[in-house]
Amino acid sequence: MTTLDRRSLLAALALAGAGGASTLALAKSKSREAHKRPPNFIVVLADDLGYGDIGANGSRAIRTPNIDRLAADGLLMTDAYASANVCTPSRAGLLTGRYPIRTGLAHQVIQASDTNGLPPGEMTIPEILGKDYASALIGKWHLGHVPPYWPPTVQGFDLFFGLPYSHDMKPLSLYTAGKGVEFTQEDVDMVRLTQRFFARASDFVEANHSRPFFLMLALTAPHIPLNPTPDHAGHSPAGAYGDVVEEVDAELGRLRQQLERLDLANDTYVIVTSDNGPWFEGSSGALRDRKGGAGWDGGYRVPFVAWAPGRIPAGSRSGALTMNFDLLPTFAALAGKPLPAGVDIDGKDISAVMHKGAPGPHDDLILFDNEKVAGIRTDRWKFVARSYYREYDLPLARIGANLLFDLSTDPGENYNVASLHPDVVQDMRARFDRYRARFEPLGVKREPDRLPGGKTLP
Repeated sequence: MTTLDRRSLLAALALAGAGGASTLALAKSKSREAHKRPPNFIVVLADDLGYGDIGANGSRAIRTPNIDRLAADGLLMTDAYASANVCTPSRAGLLTGRYPIRTGLAHQVIQASDTNGLPPGEMTIPEILGKDYASALIGKWHLGHVPPYWPPTVQGFDLFFGLPYSHDMKPLSLYTAGKGVEFTQEDVDMVRLTQRFFARASDFVEANHSRPFFLMLALTAPHIPLNPTPDHAGHSPAGAYGDVVEEVDAELGRLRQQLERLDLANDTYVIVTSDNGPWFEGSSGALRDRKGGAGWDGGYRVPFVAWAPGRIPAGSRSGALTMNFDLLPTFAALAGKPLPAGVDIDGKDISAVMHKGAPGPHDDLILFDNEKVAGIRTDRWKFVARSYYREYDLPLARIGANLLFDLSTDPGENYNVASLHPDVVQDMRARFDRYRARFEPLGVKREPDRLPGGKTLP
């Protein structure tokens, strides 16, 4: 090769390199430009989906390739908790950023004949995000179905399309409410319900793609009754329950495709989680007990996947201690919105956990069973204060039992190690006494602890 040829080649390579650098710089510039707009938030809240029901958490019976792909391309959180072990209080905690006992909704779940609900004075995620965000609740509300708690548009949502409570309660209708839309109701096609919810969510995303939005897609699946569509019925080795979960997974895949088609992926946080552990079917994985199961992790620890391309690094995994009430302060921080003054917000901003793999912001989390402190979780330790046996609701901590578990080696809470760690027991009992004194007086029912034989404790 001549000197001239060599110089020409080097010049050409330099020009190509400059062009590549320019292309990279342009891509980065576009990414920064896209991130100048406030982000969108989508929370897909399954009903009674167990910790062990997704492939990313070890499921082999149920196939969830789309959820697993979101986890692989984003963040899988292994120690995420719901704020209650049953439906109504967990949803109250998620939407308000507060332990449900503060809202008066910690006791049981709202039934069709009940007249209580989420107090209108509570500040919810859509109210925090404000009017520059379009907001929709599509799916199940279950936070009050009579005025002044109903419809969900009274709590800041622009649009509601869904059910007033669980789809195993009667009477049951599908409702629509929103700006410029008259309050309407229709019969419920149980087989097509999940499809209807995702289709309405897709319409909302399409209609609001040019502005920031918050979408809470609160599914009824896989809560019983199980009604898989013909496209999925009989396909899963896990029976009808698996069919329903796999249908949700397929719809999630289509939702992701829509976000990518609309060029919204880089501007949207998608959270996939559950309101509590599994009920009669489903898997809590290696965790002990299930929905409603007093102080054991299987009722509270839930799947949690977060996907936000360009914001959350792909392949992230975190064991940070988090709870669903962290979503409110996190979304507020990401949207640049202040938290309400004079309100006790128990949740913490976990954006650094999602973006940078930072440690969790909580020193501990309280697990309530109804209005009682049932367990306390720290990074390593779990103190179980209540359990059920037959017809007994046993206040174990109050009668002197010390149940301490090292979750770093025993996530199933099988072996009590209190005798090996008296200093930890002392610390956990002090927390229990402190939290019981602080929170239990806030309860609505304030039921006394009862012992076998009928004796009550003060």
